Amino acid sequence: MSNNSTNTGRVIRLDPQDNVVVAPNEIPVDTFIASEHVTTLHKVPAGHKIATRLIRKGEPVLKYNTVIGFAGEDTPPGSWMHSHNILFDDFERDYAFSKNYQPVDLLPPEQRATFQGFVREDGRVGTRNYVGIFVVGNCGATVARKISDHFTQERLAEYTNINGVVPFIHELGCGMEMTGEPMDLLRRTISGYIRNPNTAAALVIALGCERNNIHGFFEQMGLEESDKLKKLVIQDTGGTRKTIEKGIEAVEAMLPLANRYQRETVSAEHICIGMQCGGSDGFSGLSANPALGAAVDILVRHGGTAILSETTEIFGVEHTLTARAVTPAVGQKLVDCIHWWLKYNEGRDCQINGRVSPGNNAGGLANVLEKSLGGAKKGGNAPLMEVYKYAEPVKEHGLVFMDTPGYDPVSATGQIAGGANLVTFTTGRGSCFGSFPAPCIKLASNTPMYTRMEEDMDINCGVVIDGEKTIQQMGQVIFEKILRVASGEESKSEALGVGENEFAPWPIGVLA
Repeated sequence: MSNNSTNTGRVIRLDPQDNVVVAPNEIPVDTFIASEHVTTLHKVPAGHKIATRLIRKGEPVLKYNTVIGFAGEDTPPGSWMHSHNILFDDFERDYAFSKNYQPVDLLPPEQRATFQGFVREDGRVGTRNYVGIFVVGNCGATVARKISDHFTQERLAEYTNINGVVPFIHELGCGMEMTGEPMDLLRRTISGYIRNPNTAAALVIALGCERNNIHGFFEQMGLEESDKLKKLVIQDTGGTRKTIEKGIEAVEAMLPLANRYQRETVSAEHICIGMQCGGSDGFSGLSANPALGAAVDILVRHGGTAILSETTEIFGVEHTLTARAVTPAVGQKLVDCIHWWLKYNEGRDCQINGRVSPGNNAGGLANVLEKSLGGAKKGGNAPLMEVYKYAEPVKEHGLVFMDTPGYDPVSATGQIAGGANLVTFTTGRGSCFGSFPAPCIKLASNTPMYTRMEEDMDINCGVVIDGEKTIQQMGQVIFEKILRVASGEESKSEALGVGENEFAPWPIGVLA
C-alpha cells in the first residue's frame, strides 16, 4: 500500500482522493464502516471495492487516485463496486515525458550488497549453472528430451557445481514466416537462453530441414561452436537413436567444463530480475506488487536491474512510467508499444479491450485498467531507463521495460532470453509457475492463499493486508530473499521441479 493508504481493519483506503475503498475480508450487507461513515448496501467479497460517496453515472472511479473506469449508473455510498457497475473506457492521458525523472541515488560500490554467483569469462554472472539442450524446431524435441533424461541426479552426482541438464522444447521453428519479426524473434529467444548467464554450456539439436535452419541460426545470431556449445543435425547423424547417443557423448564432454565454475562473492549489481504477475486479485496491487516495487527500488540503488513487462497489463497507467522515463525518446518507445498492441487486438475479445480473466474478476479486478494499476506497481518508483523488444538483450541497469504479451510463460521467456538471471512472480489467486534456467520466487498477495498453497509460495505478502508489516518492510524481506536465492537457496518451484516445460517463445506471426 502507498504512503497515503490507511488500513482500519474493516476497509483499506489507498488515497485520500479515492471514491472507493477495498474490503480486506468479506463484509456483510448493512455493515456500518465508521472510518468512511457509510453502510454497505450489498455483501462485498474480500478484495472488492465499496463506494464511499455518491458516484454519478459517467464519473471516474478512483483507486490510488487513478481512474480505473467510469460509473455505469448512479451509485450511492456503500455500493459494491465491480465490473457490473464500473464501465471500461479509454480516456486521455498526459504522458508528461520525463517530467518526473529523478536519477537513482546509487550506493557506492563498497556499500552494495553481495551474493554468491557464477562468474563467466565475459564478466556476466549467473545465479545458477545449467547445461541446456535446445532445439531450433519442434522436430528435434524428443531427441533433446531423451538426451536430457539420461542425466539423472545419480549421473550428475560428481558434478557438484552443476544444477542440472535441462531441455528447452518449443512448438515453433517450421511452417512459419522466414522474414521479419517472427523468425527474428524466435532466434533472439533461443540464442538469448544460450547466452543467459545461468547457462554454462549448450547443445543445439535440429532435424535438418526446418525453416529455422540451424546453420543460418548460428550465423545470424553470431554463435560459434566451441567446447561448451555444440550442434547436432539428426538427418546428418543418422536418425533418432544415433543422435541421442551422440548428444549424450557431447554433454558428457561438457560437464567437467561446466563444473569448473564455482560460486564467488559478487556485487548485487549483477542481479537482473524478470518481474511477472499472474492469477492477480484485488490484493495484488495492495501488497505483493508494491512490496516487490519496494524491493526493486532497493535493488536498483545497489546497481541491479529489474525488467517490467506484460505490455497489455500496463495499459491505462503507462503515463505513470513515461513521466519518469530517462528521456522523452524512451517514454515514446513505451507509448509506441501500447499503440501496437491496441492495433494488434483491435476488435478481439482480449484483455487490453477491457475484459480480464475470470479468476482476476472473481478476485476483485473490474477491468484491465484496475489490473494495470496494480501490475505497474511492481516497478516501484525507479526511473524508466530503457524499453526493449521481446527477447532483446538487456544492457541498461536499473528499471527497464520489455515489450511482451501478458501471458506469463511467454512473457517470462522473453525476459530470461533478455538476460534475467532470476524471476519474481506475484500472485493473488495462486500460481504453480517455475522457470529454468532462472529460478523463480513466488510472492503471495494474501494470507489465505499463501496458507492454502504454501508448497508453491516463497513469501507471504499478505501480512501487509493483515497489518503486520509495511510495504517498505516487506520490500526488504523480498530483497533479502532475492540475494539468498541468487546465492543458491532453492526456491519453492525448484524444490518441486517446476520449470522444464515453461520455455514458451512468443508465437507471433503466421503458422502454415
